[in-house]
Amino acid sequence: MAGTAYIIGVGTTRFEKPETRDWQYWDMVKEAGGAALADAGIGYHAVEQVPVGYCYQASTAGQRAVYELGLTGVPVYNVNNNCATGSTALMMARQFVASGLNDCVLAIGFEKMKRGALGAGAEGGAFATSPVARHYGVMAAAHGFEATPPTAQIFGNAAREHMARHGTTAEQLAMVGAKNHRHSAHNPYAQFQDVYTVEEILAARTVHRPLTKLQCSPTSDGAAAAVVASERFVREHGLAGRAVEIAGQAMVTDTEESFASGSCIDVVGAPMSRAAARLAYEAGGLGIEDVDVIELHDCFSINELLTYEALGMCAEGESGKLVADGATTYGGRWVVNPSGGLISKGHPLGATGLAQAAELVWQLRGTAGDRQVSGARVGLAHNIGLGGAAVVTLLRR
Repeated sequence: MAGTAYIIGVGTTRFEKPETRDWQYWDMVKEAGGAALADAGIGYHAVEQVPVGYCYQASTAGQRAVYELGLTGVPVYNVNNNCATGSTALMMARQFVASGLNDCVLAIGFEKMKRGALGAGAEGGAFATSPVARHYGVMAAAHGFEATPPTAQIFGNAAREHMARHGTTAEQLAMVGAKNHRHSAHNPYAQFQDVYTVEEILAARTVHRPLTKLQCSPTSDGAAAAVVASERFVREHGLAGRAVEIAGQAMVTDTEESFASGSCIDVVGAPMSRAAARLAYEAGGLGIEDVDVIELHDCFSINELLTYEALGMCAEGESGKLVADGATTYGGRWVVNPSGGLISKGHPLGATGLAQAAELVWQLRGTAGDRQVSGARVGLAHNIGLGGAAVVTLLRR
């Protein structure tokens, strides 16, 4: 890419349990998008293109949503990449700007969901035609198919494999949930602010062994947005004091490695995450040793442990020990999911990746309040969707 892209404004709604508030998805977008524009100090008239991410609404819902921000006729793109939708919209915005095509692009993600566990596909269609049927087929061949929520089942089976191979314990998995619930107590945008002990998390209702309810991300309503701008736009509008550089970014989809081993660890995205991290590090000239704060895709506690390994934070099999040693919370080597992560902040699919970016921007600006990571200069976001896409983004101040 010819140029550098910067995030100059971010905004998010509070993430909430579905049906908590009487609002429409365009109300969410007006709130989050308006907050991002206000944070950047610009009006919608300055925006040249708008990628909008969501999974559950009909085609062109992106247009209906952003009409609440303005009717300027700019191109609007409807983006659906399962749980990686928000980061995909952000990546599109960065590409538009870094290529020199645009100077100012608004990326938005939202979701208005139903209560209850996710089905086998984003739209709840027949299993045989689901875009992730191949992934579940790998799981079924190794573990069978039980009458538990399918997403919890495939990640739960990945946890069982990790425990069998590496001696990871149920207590270490619960430590992830305890940490992220503890972090979210300081996040006013989080769906939950309750703090739980490891013992309480282990004692919660089992969703699919070894995962209990408090180790699983909930369905959520919410929206998030980011304004991405060129160096020229930043300079001409005097925004250097607010700008956060997108130092490196990469997306990887499934490869043969995802399916060849027959392992749920691979089929839920560990190879994609590993490859995306490597490419993002190369693009940014950075490594995991340079990173201070991380927002990663803890849709289930096991995926946080798998992602530690994929990002190079520890060797394969050592992620349980990493969380047990306190290396991924305040006072440790990194602070992972200071927002509370998907487990406690919430997981409105289309908004998640952009909410991760918003949290990191606040952290790198030093404006994250009681959850501030001291001295944070480099942040990493990891967002993954089955089917599949893994996006890793490095932000630098």
